[in-house]
Amino acid sequence: MSIYVVLSRSSTVLSRTIRLATRDEYTHAALALDADLELMFSFGRRRASNPFVGCFKRERLDDDLYRGMDRLPGVVIEVPVSARQREVVGARVAEFLLDSHTYAYNAPGLVTGLLGRGSEDDRRFFCSEFVYHVLRDAGVCDLGIPRWKVRPQTLLQVPGTVVYRGDLKRYRAADLDAAPVPALALQGAGGLFATSRAGVSLAL
Repeated sequence: MSIYVVLSRSSTVLSRTIRLATRDEYTHAALALDADLELMFSFGRRRASNPFVGCFKRERLDDDLYRGMDRLPGVVIEVPVSARQREVVGARVAEFLLDSHTYAYNAPGLVTGLLGRGSEDDRRFFCSEFVYHVLRDAGVCDLGIPRWKVRPQTLLQVPGTVVYRGDLKRYRAADLDAAPVPALALQGAGGLFATSRAGVSLAL
């Protein structure tokens, strides 16, 4: 059983600014429940044209934000989990989806975190905060640092295997040297997700 941490670096002004400030290779993080990255979630901009208003959302590599980019450098990390851990991960993601109106993008925390003076807010997250929050809550990993200190680059320390590195716009799970991924049913999420290589349904 596996889940996937997806790190990327877009060509947006915000991404370039973060990279300039941190010297990090990757500036965005998402959590995927399947190898095809069809069920991939994170905190990001609500609309591609507005970097200042963010939300919790399901992400796709063909989103408006990425569509006009020639390349999307990134890495996909396969993280092994137990049945119980995957159930908890699914349940946490479902909670974020069902209560998405109560969560906001943690833009202030992103800035103060870069300055080394961050804090945690249970209703505000930036992308890597969300990914680490779910992983730690499910008992998948504990990096021994506060949530607000976790940048996308930090998530390279998550115990797992890099199964893809390169242009995410060319990513195809079928090309990975891995066993086929069986149909995924996350009972802990109340049947909210169901996916297989043949297709995906989101029962919302």
